[in-house]
Amino acid sequence: MEKVAVFPGSFDPITRGHDSVVRRAIPLFDRIILAIGDNPDKKPWFPLEKRISWLESLYKDEPKIQVVVYSGLTVEFCRQVNAKYILRGLRTSADFEFERTIGLMNKALYDEIETVFLLCDPAYAALSSSIVRDILKNGGDVSNFVPEGMNVRI
Repeated sequence: MEKVAVFPGSFDPITRGHDSVVRRAIPLFDRIILAIGDNPDKKPWFPLEKRISWLESLYKDEPKIQVVVYSGLTVEFCRQVNAKYILRGLRTSADFEFERTIGLMNKALYDEIETVFLLCDPAYAALSSSIVRDILKNGGDVSNFVPEGMNVRI
């Protein structure tokens, strides 16, 4: 049976931390779906088309990676694509507590799902999409915080 993982997120924008988790997960799974959540309650900073383009460009040479947009419950999306794993990166103990709670609820909703946590590379422990957006809003250079070659600008 194919081992399919879903890595859900807004990727608004994708950071070097996200990329590190994805690249380290590639050997663990047969397929990884980068699932961009389309949540009407959230106001993304970058257009959906741009976020899709960044991910597709970044992983164009990686056949195990697929980029998909979804809405609704992540576990329902996992069911639809026959994924048995949700991939999450952990930066801090606060991330762990939050993700553990979500993971337990996902398990209660879909018993076949397993949440797989990868610790972030220590170099990216302080990095988040919201910090990158804040740097951009204030005219700073984010090239050290997003994957190489990405043109992330306001």
